[in-house]
Amino acid sequence: MPARGVTFLKWHLGAVQLQILLGVVMATHNQQKLNAWREVQPGVWVAQIGKADQPTLTRASRSEPRHDRLSAMPNATLPFSLDQVRLVKSKSFSTVHIPLGKNEKIFGLGLQMQGTDRRNGIYHLRTDHYSEGNDRLHVPTPLYISSAGYAVFLNTSRTPNFYVGVGNRVDDKSRPKFRDRNTDPRWDAQPPSDWVEASVEAQGLEVVVLTGPTAMDALRRYNLFCGGGTLPPLWALGFWHRTPSLASADAVTAEVNEFEKRGFPLDVIGLEPGWQSRSYPGSMEWSKDRFPDASKFVKDMSVRGISVNLWENPYVAPESELYNILKGRFGSHTVWLGAAPDVFDKVARRVVQDFHTKHHLALGVSGYKIDEVDGFDVWLWPDHAEFGSGPDGLQMRQIYGVLWQELLFEMYRKQNRRTFGLVRASNGAASRFPFAIYSDTYNHRQYVTALTNCSLAGTLWCAEIRSANSPEEWARRMQSACLSPIAQLNAWADGTKPWSFASVTDTVRDAMLLRESLVPYIYTAFAQYWHDGVPPVRPMSLIDGGTETDQYLLGDDLLVAPMFTGETSRTVRLPKGKWYDYATGAYVGENQSITVKPALNTIPLYVRGGSAIPTYVGATNATKSAALGKVTLRCYGDGEHRGLLFEDDGTSFGYEKGEFGLYELTSRSGNVVSTRIAGQRTGPKAIFKLDSVNQK
Repeated sequence: MPARGVTFLKWHLGAVQLQILLGVVMATHNQQKLNAWREVQPGVWVAQIGKADQPTLTRASRSEPRHDRLSAMPNATLPFSLDQVRLVKSKSFSTVHIPLGKNEKIFGLGLQMQGTDRRNGIYHLRTDHYSEGNDRLHVPTPLYISSAGYAVFLNTSRTPNFYVGVGNRVDDKSRPKFRDRNTDPRWDAQPPSDWVEASVEAQGLEVVVLTGPTAMDALRRYNLFCGGGTLPPLWALGFWHRTPSLASADAVTAEVNEFEKRGFPLDVIGLEPGWQSRSYPGSMEWSKDRFPDASKFVKDMSVRGISVNLWENPYVAPESELYNILKGRFGSHTVWLGAAPDVFDKVARRVVQDFHTKHHLALGVSGYKIDEVDGFDVWLWPDHAEFGSGPDGLQMRQIYGVLWQELLFEMYRKQNRRTFGLVRASNGAASRFPFAIYSDTYNHRQYVTALTNCSLAGTLWCAEIRSANSPEEWARRMQSACLSPIAQLNAWADGTKPWSFASVTDTVRDAMLLRESLVPYIYTAFAQYWHDGVPPVRPMSLIDGGTETDQYLLGDDLLVAPMFTGETSRTVRLPKGKWYDYATGAYVGENQSITVKPALNTIPLYVRGGSAIPTYVGATNATKSAALGKVTLRCYGDGEHRGLLFEDDGTSFGYEKGEFGLYELTSRSGNVVSTRIAGQRTGPKAIFKLDSVNQK
């Protein structure tokens, strides 16, 4: 054979071998893609795109999965195959493409204050002060829950982008039919797609898919994967009052006395910026002028059954003690000329904890309100800010609230004391932290929407009240606040009191007393959050796929339907089961929508038939009522009644070691039978009384 022919043959054989080799490489690549998913916990699947990008949200929060509880959950399958999920790494982005069923509803994508079904929307989840019309959020949790019974979580501290059922790829064979805008009235400016596409501008992305079988189960699995829900101390579920910014110890004591004199319940007193010697930025040191003997003040409050909560923004005033001992472990930029502690740095974190323990916890301070960590551009550092521990300015804005929650939570854990507080911003993997979100946004409807949606972001919401334009608004806001995770009046700016509108004083007092009476029920709902991942506030989307944002379940058996100023009636959709009016016991309906016309002194509150609601009758303080140990079961409907009750010491972390009892209570023939379903306690300490409020 001529040399040229031999050369051609060698080339041809080489090309064939190259094609075979490329085929093997591509097959290997595809196989890696198919096998990219790892089941890291029961029903929890994880895939990594590109290079691991740190810190992830689970690393920032130091979360560890609750394997014992995840293992106890029911098995489930996804409505799609993981092989169908596209994991793509491009020059600038890491992207995941997840199939979307024709009739699926998508819930979540952060603590949204408008709407609930996120389908056909585009969302850029960036931590920021909320303003109407944008999607910057106090809690931009990159989590969505599907009505088809699964959830997807992007474990990243970057700013994620979600395109939910919008955006069509050229290679997508299922994309909608082409239509001519000039001639076809069905032309759509935003044609729907059968995919959720999510991306981050980073070299890597960890994608987590959580199975159901129901939407509620998928959220439960997420909460348990991130360490479970929080269990606040018992005292934290009573009523909170925040005093004016520059109130002194004497002024605060006078307000507490007035609460007692007028018969208003009180459990927590919140001190605003003026408790410090300097604020904006803060010294985090007691003002000697306003609180000359801070230790005595805190102890005096404690004797009265009242816990003290301190406001802080975490930016440290120059020349203060904390500023000096941190020794430059700050970010590159100031906030209001205060230095931002680099609390992802282990040394800085420990210094901040030691300082707070010495100056606050040692005195008996119960917790904190952490302000201004919500990333508002004109307040916080710029995107290009630098932190020595590694995260860039954008990442640190996404996780700064999470880092402070973790720091403070672990500080109390070291003392075997539980805490509960407020924080201005959070993110994913933070459901185990004992903090509720609050906001300067003050639209009542948005407050209630945030309340119904908060669980979908793995967080809690404080529907606080501050002021009002009328007695009606004051009463309606107070009623909503008293049926939220934290019941709080925030009077820091204008000094309002519960009795500021004289014509509705009794109505407001009744709402506050209702809250105190429900503490054992709400405490049990929080115990379910910790034990099983079921949030205390349950939106209709998790109950039956409903899209209502103005009603929700509180715990297993209470349906709350707030009223708004100017309304004389409203529609309430009753889920499956028979429902009764909480106050009167009157039967109201079953699996239907009803129209109600409640008086101003009434909030629509309904109870599932067959329920036994544990209450403290006549309670004005959660701690004192718990000490009495007398629980009244309010029973609704005919036949046997059942309820749950959680008991522990109410303050320590002993419950994590099994030092608790979760009991099913059953009323039979006028008696209460208790059955322990979890924990090591042999029997409830509570003394039970039955109160049948059923009226036919």
